[in-house]
Amino acid sequence: MKVSELSRRTGVQVPLIKHYLREGLLPPGRATASNQAEYGEDHVHRLRFIRTLIGTRGLSTGATKGILEAITAEQEDLHQVFGIVLGVRPAANEEDADDEPPAEAPERTGPGDARRLIAEMGWEVSRGNPAAHTLAEVLTALAGLGSDIDWHSLLPYARLADGMADVDMQQMSGERSLLAQAERAVLVSVLLEPALLALRRLAQEDKSARHFGSDGSGVSDDGAHLADSAD
Repeated sequence: MKVSELSRRTGVQVPLIKHYLREGLLPPGRATASNQAEYGEDHVHRLRFIRTLIGTRGLSTGATKGILEAITAEQEDLHQVFGIVLGVRPAANEEDADDEPPAEAPERTGPGDARRLIAEMGWEVSRGNPAAHTLAEVLTALAGLGSDIDWHSLLPYARLADGMADVDMQQMSGERSLLAQAERAVLVSVLLEPALLALRRLAQEDKSARHFGSDGSGVSDDGAHLADSAD
């Protein structure tokens, strides 16, 4: 396909495609004339992935190029690719990530509740995973407020998250190329997060109506109206 067709299929403007070509993010097409080239399906996948990293994750051109180079270097190691896409694991040629110990919470977490939760779940995570630090900060904030919600209270949520992660992995299986797998990793780990939060909010309203509503009819009427309007 010509660059105009590549632009149409990916939604990326031709000048931006040419910029990615100059910067080395997108490999050159097969030359058909002095100023023309043909592009294939690999270019479509790579360009969509570039657009996702820059447009959705907000990465710079340089950071995106580094991720693409790291993915290329991994050659079929989907675990490393997934970590690279999430920004929690280095490329294998930078550091042997499998030798890393489980993520440690910052010292300010006191007894290390985040570490305890991770250990209780039996999760193998890298030291650089920012989610472990986020978990530690939340637990610290809860303790500072005198809340009775501690790491034990989060275990049911952790088990639900573990099941969701299994679904994520199933969603990623079946892709043939490493780049397609990386693109899928971004989709299931980043792009779906707002939808998952929205589903939780919808379920919370439903459960609130069922458990705490005076007659259970107020919210259901609205829900029925919403369902009718969606048809």
